[in-house]
Amino acid sequence: MQERMRELVALLNDYDYHYYTLDNPKVTDAEYDRLYDELRRLEAESGVVLPDSPTHRVGDVIVDTFVEHKHLSRLWSLDKAQSADDLREWDKRVRKLIDDYNTKNPDAEPLPAPTYMLEQKFDGLTINLTYDGGALVQAATRGRGVVGESVLPQVKTIRSIPLSIDYQGLFEVQGEVIMPLSELSAYNQKATETGAELLKNARNAASGAIRQKNVEETAKRNLDAYFYAIGYSADLNFNTHEEMTAFLRANRIKAGSYSKPFADLDELIAEIERFDREDHPQLDYLIDGMVLKINDIRTREVLGFTDKFPRWAVAFKFEAEEYSTVLHSVVWDVGRTGKITPTALLEPVDIGGVTVQRATLNNWGDIQRKGVDIGCRVAIRRSNDVIPEVLYKLDDESLETSPIEKPETCPSCGHELVEKGAHLFCPNVTGCATQVIERVSHFASRGGMDIETFSIKTAEQLFKELGINDPADLYDPQKLNLEKLLSLPRFGQKKAENLLNAIEKSKNCDLAAFLNALGIPNTGQRMCRDLAETFGSLEAVRAATFEQLVAIPGFGDIVAESVVGFFATERINESIDRMLASGVAPHFEAPEIAEAAEDSVFFGKTVVLTGTLQTMGRNDAKAKLETLGAKVTGSVSKKTDFVIAGEEAGSKLDKARELGVEVLTEEQFLEKIK
Repeated sequence: MQERMRELVALLNDYDYHYYTLDNPKVTDAEYDRLYDELRRLEAESGVVLPDSPTHRVGDVIVDTFVEHKHLSRLWSLDKAQSADDLREWDKRVRKLIDDYNTKNPDAEPLPAPTYMLEQKFDGLTINLTYDGGALVQAATRGRGVVGESVLPQVKTIRSIPLSIDYQGLFEVQGEVIMPLSELSAYNQKATETGAELLKNARNAASGAIRQKNVEETAKRNLDAYFYAIGYSADLNFNTHEEMTAFLRANRIKAGSYSKPFADLDELIAEIERFDREDHPQLDYLIDGMVLKINDIRTREVLGFTDKFPRWAVAFKFEAEEYSTVLHSVVWDVGRTGKITPTALLEPVDIGGVTVQRATLNNWGDIQRKGVDIGCRVAIRRSNDVIPEVLYKLDDESLETSPIEKPETCPSCGHELVEKGAHLFCPNVTGCATQVIERVSHFASRGGMDIETFSIKTAEQLFKELGINDPADLYDPQKLNLEKLLSLPRFGQKKAENLLNAIEKSKNCDLAAFLNALGIPNTGQRMCRDLAETFGSLEAVRAATFEQLVAIPGFGDIVAESVVGFFATERINESIDRMLASGVAPHFEAPEIAEAAEDSVFFGKTVVLTGTLQTMGRNDAKAKLETLGAKVTGSVSKKTDFVIAGEEAGSKLDKARELGVEVLTEEQFLEKIK
């Protein structure tokens, strides 16, 4: 009986391969069903189901939860190119890296000039399969690239994925689960007839199917999958991407049918344009671009990865699709800096499965430039999941339109607005409720003064009830005290005391946190930390010149001008002086220097850490360097003395090589700090 079962399993899997992968059926549906029914009967009689039996694909499983799964090899994102010029710039970087390697390694076999494989960029759900001993043993979503979620029962319903293969070794293969457009149409047609919920688009349908805990529902969507890379292998070796793809096909793993080599970039760009124009509209599945990959595997290994992307591959994104809708009205919002931002309210439109009703208009200058009106038809775009944007006005004479009126007063406080370039601002810094509440809330937040129990609701209540309109007011006992807090709704004795204690505790604060709390335009936590480490005191930061600021790695003209302008503002200085007088004491604690630090090669040097350090984590390495008298910064410049590069070092390593900065491996670094 089991011999016949093995024979049936082999036959049915072969028929599945020809039908779902090769699109070349070998038998009629009736003959397939007869053999399938025979196998089900024998399995029922024997109580045995072979590991690669196609009956595993029925999907009569319900999972309780999705278990985390750590991939054997990280799944990388791809850097993106939006134009032919972007591709040419990427190609220049690749060729420069190859030339640099060949120049610096004259005794090694030279890397060849790049040949790029051009493939489709499938628009579905990334999936990672694990085969071992010839069997499919795991399937997981991409997740964060290192850890995903196990979805093996769901993936087994995809008939184009083989449950068993000839190769017996351990390896991971990466690909994309998709729902064919024809299957989406058929599913929705049936849903219309039965009154079931319609699927919005093929991408969401595939992703949602794999996330179904009831695997029977996954099976109903007739998913497909394409695979394009082996991420990990115990002992497989390939010379080219073409060899890798041939290996997949030899093991009945479905690779994309389109894969072409190009040695000439202009020919490749012309082919992308032709494909998008002629072939793309005919596809039965979604793609959102094309992928370029270096064919030679050794070159890939030499070029390696940045922090996020392989240097040997790039995704060319097709032009984001534009959609038209009607602009009904515009609302104006004010932020903590006083800037007034317009948002368009739209007739709802579906974009990629998302119902869009709002889109940014950026600023008053943008409205004038685009010439949009209330009631007009506009083109909008939602690209890479960012906030939709109104692109331009479309001609539609059937619509009645009216001009968008330039606001003269602040939507929050009614104060007269001022125009600066393309932007409108509310100058009522201390009286505008929205500005004050946002500014005080930011000041007290965890990234700033970290005042426990303080929230935006607290800021709103203190402004409206007690007139707290500046961070300095929080430390003024005449403006904020126990008696006044107890007079407020929802403030009992304990809550009031807790808030006052938290405010008092915040006075002893880190300089970098204090600077971030102030909300200096065009800076964030990292830059505020750089300011603290560079100048060492609040007084020095306030007195810093433009020339001193632009000398800090990563600080350009705009940031330097913002810092100088901020501390030249009378209101800001008055607020800071009031806080200092109230006992706020921002301080910078330089790392304690070891006794023998002056003997270290790192003493007085500027060092940048990049990549993953295996023996000593980045934070520990930074602390150790600082005890040796080094200054650790976040970006590479001509002033950098050393770059310590761990695994998967990225653009900082590239920059160091360009500038001739000395690069140390983790092993060399550890040797020098012994």
